[in-house]
Amino acid sequence: MKKMIQKFTMFVLLFTTISCTEDSISDLTETEIPTTVSYQNNVRPIIENNCLNCHGNPTNFGAPNSLTTYENVKASVLNNLIDRISRTEGTSGAMPLGGPRLSQNDINIIIEWQNANFPQ
Repeated sequence: MKKMIQKFTMFVLLFTTISCTEDSISDLTETEIPTTVSYQNNVRPIIENNCLNCHGNPTNFGAPNSLTTYENVKASVLNNLIDRISRTEGTSGAMPLGGPRLSQNDINIIIEWQNANFPQ
């Protein structure tokens, strides 16, 4: 009976470990959004690190638009960028294409930039 309980316990531990998602560390820890968000200091680095592989100039892999300038990124946010980066990884239309999903902190910075009326 003891071995059966041990096996059941191991199964439960293994199952819960496997069924966990692989969220980024920044999704699991709270970080603060800067008090003043700007394109240059906060949004541009997020875009450069996560989007320009496809949304550069020229674009690659069928990306429909470039995100290399302030104007490009602002227009995309006004269109549907926040929706696309907020989708669950693997969902149709989720960006970045093929994942991984941006951290929630990065998404929040872009949302705050929009809420602040897109400071440069």
